[in-house]
Amino acid sequence: MQDTFVGADLIVHNARITTQNLAQPEAAALAVKRGRIYAVGNDAEILSLKDQGTKVIDAGGLRLIPGLEDAHLHLLNSKFYNYETRWDGVPTLARALEMLHEQAERTPEGQWVRVSGGWSPHQFEEDRLPTMEELERAVPNRPLHVQYAYNQAFINAQAMEQLGVGTSAFPDLPGMVFEKDQDGRYTGVVHGNTFTFITIEAMLPAPGFEEQVNSLGQAIRDLNRFGVTSVIDCASSEPYPEGHNIVGALIKDDLLRVRLPFIDIQIAITSSGFEINVDDAIETITKKAPISPGQNLHPRWLHGHEYEGYGEALGPELHDHEDFDQPAIIIDPELMRSKVAEDFTKLVKRRIPFRVHLSYNENITPFLDALEKINQQTPLDGLRWSIEHAETISPENIARVRKLGGAVALDGKMAVHGDSFATTYSREKALQTPPFRLLLQSGIPVALTTDGYRASSYHPWTAISWAVTGKSVSGSEVLGSDNRLSRAEALKLFTLGAAWFENSEHEKGRIAPGNLADFAVLNADYFSVPDDEIRGISSVLTVVDGRVVFGDGDYRDLAPELPEVMPAWSPVKYFGGYYDASSSSR
Repeated sequence: MQDTFVGADLIVHNARITTQNLAQPEAAALAVKRGRIYAVGNDAEILSLKDQGTKVIDAGGLRLIPGLEDAHLHLLNSKFYNYETRWDGVPTLARALEMLHEQAERTPEGQWVRVSGGWSPHQFEEDRLPTMEELERAVPNRPLHVQYAYNQAFINAQAMEQLGVGTSAFPDLPGMVFEKDQDGRYTGVVHGNTFTFITIEAMLPAPGFEEQVNSLGQAIRDLNRFGVTSVIDCASSEPYPEGHNIVGALIKDDLLRVRLPFIDIQIAITSSGFEINVDDAIETITKKAPISPGQNLHPRWLHGHEYEGYGEALGPELHDHEDFDQPAIIIDPELMRSKVAEDFTKLVKRRIPFRVHLSYNENITPFLDALEKINQQTPLDGLRWSIEHAETISPENIARVRKLGGAVALDGKMAVHGDSFATTYSREKALQTPPFRLLLQSGIPVALTTDGYRASSYHPWTAISWAVTGKSVSGSEVLGSDNRLSRAEALKLFTLGAAWFENSEHEKGRIAPGNLADFAVLNADYFSVPDDEIRGISSVLTVVDGRVVFGDGDYRDLAPELPEVMPAWSPVKYFGGYYDASSSSR
C-alpha cells in the first residue's frame, strides 16, 4: 500500500530542544506526524518537511523539553478539584485566610469551604499553622474543612454540627483524636492519619457527575500549564471501574489532555474506616470488569488510559503513614511478612505488576523478606514492581530491590514537608533523605514524582527545584549538596525515569524519531535560570500526541477551549489551581 505521507502535521522550530537522546542531545526543530516525532534537526532540515497542511510554530528561542510525566499522582481524586481552595504555593498565611474568606462569601448554602492538602505551614512567611480562631473569623457562616498533610484537619463549628461530631452519627475512626479545650469542648482540630481524613472527606457534599468530569478537566489543565503530558494515577478513593467513568466521559468528549495510565486497588470506606482486599482487586479485573496489565481503554492514544497493575496501599494495618510531624510508624515485621506472603503471591502468580507504599526502611526490610521468599517459589522473572516513597531506604535494601528487579518512585514530599522531617528526625538525617545519589548509582529504575494532591503538592517544579537546589518551600536547606541531582538528572527522572513505570521508556521521555509527540516549551530556560527561579517555571506550549493542549502568552490562541468551570461559585474560577499571584483574584 502506498504511503500517504505528504508533509508533517506539526513543526516547531527556532527552539532550544533538550532531546535526552544521546545520539542527538540538542536540536533546534522537530516535526510531528500521526502523533509521533517524525524528525529532529536544524530549522532548515525540518522546515523542508512542511506542506500546505502543516501547522508551523515558532518557539522564539525558548527551551523545549520532553513532556513531564508524574508517575505517582492521585489525579482521579481531583473529581473534587473544583470544590477546593488550593493553598499550594500561597506565600503568606494572611493571603491563605483571605482566600477562604472570599470563597465563603460566594459559597452557597449547603456547600462547604475546603482546603484538601498540598500545602505546608513552612511555605508561609508566618511559618505556622492557622489557629481555629483565625479560621472561624475567615469562614464564619459556612462549614469549613482544612486538611494538612494527612496529619491534622481543622473543622469549624458549622462543620462539626453537620458531621455530627460528638454524637453517634460520627464514626469512631481508628487513630482519630479530637482536641478538646479545658472545658471539654471540641476545638475543631482533629489528628489522625491518611485513612482518617479520606473517610472524613467522603462525608462532605460530593459534586454531581458532570461537575466531577469538569473538575478533572480543570485539574488536567493546570498540569498542562506546567508541562505535564502524562500521569500515572496511583489509585483513588473510588476504584476501577466505577471511579473511571469520569475519564471515559472526558475521552468521549475529546477532553482528556494527558495520557493517564493507572494502577488500582479496591477500597471500601465503611463506618469504621478503610478496607482493602487483594482478592477483591483480582476479582474485579478478572470477572467484574476484566482488564489485563497493559490493556488500554483509550481508543486513540497509546497509553492513554492503560491498566498498569495493583497498588499502592498494602492495607490499613500495613500502611506506614508518611506524617513527618510525627515519629515513623513501624509495622509489626511478622505481620508485614505474613500479609505480604499471602497477598503478593497471588499477584505474582497472575503476573500482575504492583507498586507498594513504603516510606520507612524499617518497614521495607520485612516487605523484602517476604518478596524474596515469594521469588524463590514463584520467580518474579521480570515482573515490574516498585516501592513508592522509600524516603529512608538503606543501601542494603537498595541492593535487594535491584536483585529482585524492582524500582523506586521517589516524590517531592520533602520539598513541602522537609522542615517538619528535619524537626522530627534531625537536620542531618533530612539532608540524606531520600538517598538520591545511592539510588542513582545503584542502576535501578528511579522516578521523581509529586504524590499530589493531598499528602503533597502536585506542582512538579517544586519537586524538581528541591531535588536540584536542596531547598524546601521555606527556603531552608533540607537536602545535602552531596545528595542532590543535576538539572539534567532531575528532568530525566521526571520523564524517562517515569516512563519505566508504565513500560514505555522506549517511546516516551525523548525527543527522538519514533517517540510519542509529547513535549513542552517553557517560559524560561530550565538549564540556565538561577536556582531560585526553577519553581517559577511553567509551560507556554504543551503538546500531547502531536496536538496542542495548552498555550499561554503568544501561544494562547493555539490552545483548545475547556468548558466553563462548574459550579459558577467554584474557587477554581477565581483562584485557579497552583497559586499564581497575577491571577489569584480572577
